[in-house]
Amino acid sequence: MLFKEITGLEKTKRTLVGSVATHHVAHAQLFRGNAGSANLAMALAYATYVNCEDKGPADSCGRCPSCSKMNKLIHPDFHQVFPVTTTKHVSKDPLSEYFLADWRKFIQKSPYQTLSDWLDCIGSENKQGNISVEESRGILRKLSLKSYEAEYKVLLIWLPEMMNLASANALLKILEEPPAKTLFLLVCRSTDKLLTTVLSRTQGIRIRDFTDAEVRQHLTERQGVTAPRAAQIAHLCEGNLDEALRLSHADRNEDPGFRAHEWFREWMRHCFRNDAVQLVEQTEKFAKLSKESQKNLLHYGLTMFREALVWQHGAEGLVRLEGEALDFVKGFAKVVNPDNAERLYQYFNEAGYHLERNANPKILFLDVSLATARVIKKAGSGQDQ
Repeated sequence: MLFKEITGLEKTKRTLVGSVATHHVAHAQLFRGNAGSANLAMALAYATYVNCEDKGPADSCGRCPSCSKMNKLIHPDFHQVFPVTTTKHVSKDPLSEYFLADWRKFIQKSPYQTLSDWLDCIGSENKQGNISVEESRGILRKLSLKSYEAEYKVLLIWLPEMMNLASANALLKILEEPPAKTLFLLVCRSTDKLLTTVLSRTQGIRIRDFTDAEVRQHLTERQGVTAPRAAQIAHLCEGNLDEALRLSHADRNEDPGFRAHEWFREWMRHCFRNDAVQLVEQTEKFAKLSKESQKNLLHYGLTMFREALVWQHGAEGLVRLEGEALDFVKGFAKVVNPDNAERLYQYFNEAGYHLERNANPKILFLDVSLATARVIKKAGSGQDQ
């Protein structure tokens, strides 16, 4: 991973590169970011940079033997630890090293994925992943050896909050008294789940969420998504690049002619008018969509409820819409208010939950349509959308 492969976040990149240039490399660094952020990608790019044999002023060379090995995640001085669990192939005492082949494929697909994506990748069958005390003891053994070829031995721990108390305590001593030229990169999402003693031994690096502009740039330049669709996805994903990539990939499997905003707008208009005939016809149309399109329609609805509520409260500057979608929200805000927003969220969230569990889409969408119609018709006070 190179810094240039990460869209945006230029200030963070400069800070990391500058620490190497000025020889102020903290031995333990905590890359903290939300789901779908660049915390893992940034840690990988930093690990590549510190051992690059021909560093540039802003990035690794990408060509030297060290960079080539890091690109494949096979560098002998780069160690990786991540949550694992027993599977069909590893039935006892799971360790990260047993899953390295799967991990490399997982990262090469995307470094922005979540823990649930990883556990699905290894076939966890809904088991909880963790980092065991045996894993921590193995870390101690690996880092006690001299480096093979690089200046730094690097240990990357993805989601250290998944350590139990025993494994976290086993790691404390080496964090406190690390071997020379050893670098710990902890990639974390929830610092409140980490031991205070672990936090106190690391230098925190906050990785912010992606901006809408950065998401649009990534989708158009790296994924080939059209500019209008990239703008819509950026609005929906709220800085989560993993979610943005999921939505862009779902587009390829979506039904021809499906347009989330157009379909949602017509749906809400029929709900407002309490037009039972039209709602039944729409239910038939929704039921013919792929499950991905059905989920995206519900997700879009949740987003529009939020935007309408924000607009209704007078915080227009926080609404990230434009054009036709913004015009719709201005009118829709008349029927979405603090009294009914919670119920609308509940209806759509429950519909998504049951849809994931293969509920009959005709029954599901008719039920949520009638429930939504009751709510917004009452709130509209005769105002048409």
